[in-house]
Amino acid sequence: MKVAASWSGGKDGCFACYKAMQQGFEVVSLLTFMSGEGKSNFHRLPSELLDAQSAMVGIPLVKRKTAKGTYEQEFKSALRQLKAAGVEGLVTGDIYEVSQHEEGWLERVCEEVGVKPVKPLWRCDTRQLLRDFIDQGFGATVVKVKAEVLGEEWLGREVNSQFFSDIVKLGNVDPCGERGEYHTCVTDGPLFSKSIRLVETKKTFQGGFGFLSVGRFEVCAKSV
Repeated sequence: MKVAASWSGGKDGCFACYKAMQQGFEVVSLLTFMSGEGKSNFHRLPSELLDAQSAMVGIPLVKRKTAKGTYEQEFKSALRQLKAAGVEGLVTGDIYEVSQHEEGWLERVCEEVGVKPVKPLWRCDTRQLLRDFIDQGFGATVVKVKAEVLGEEWLGREVNSQFFSDIVKLGNVDPCGERGEYHTCVTDGPLFSKSIRLVETKKTFQGGFGFLSVGRFEVCAKSV
């Protein structure tokens, strides 16, 4: 089955795409939604960085601008466009219901458009998911934190074995950040032909969240 993968640039969407491919789905497109600032919704990754991820993965990226009040409308429009190009399903990194949507939102929207929702991570243990993400060779950097639970020192941290140990020890944070505690930017993994290195970054805080703004990045050969 030909599918598109919802692509935020973060670990869950990337890992779901990887697992879908392992399950035999043909991922022909990545889909991401952008703010008017030229950055991705939620993760606030610059457009050029998303393009680099797409190039490293070797799957074309469809970017659609949206606003809070038009999200569902734009989401359906993008799915219809992909369906017209032969896509039959949409892969997402959902583990639990998304807090901003009513229960079953994805299923309802996909049914209305006529595509199948594919959720490889659905209801998986988040501690095990994070462990598997790391053990299978993926790399990511924390680019957003909820300030009330994670401090400035977590911004820019690499998602690795030490990160796993530290996040689990906290006890009040979901290992995968499923309550919005943190978001990431994927920089490497089995899907990537090369690695991405964040060279210039800046930490800022706004509206109860901390952000790692990426000013410059480099694409480099994968380490042996």
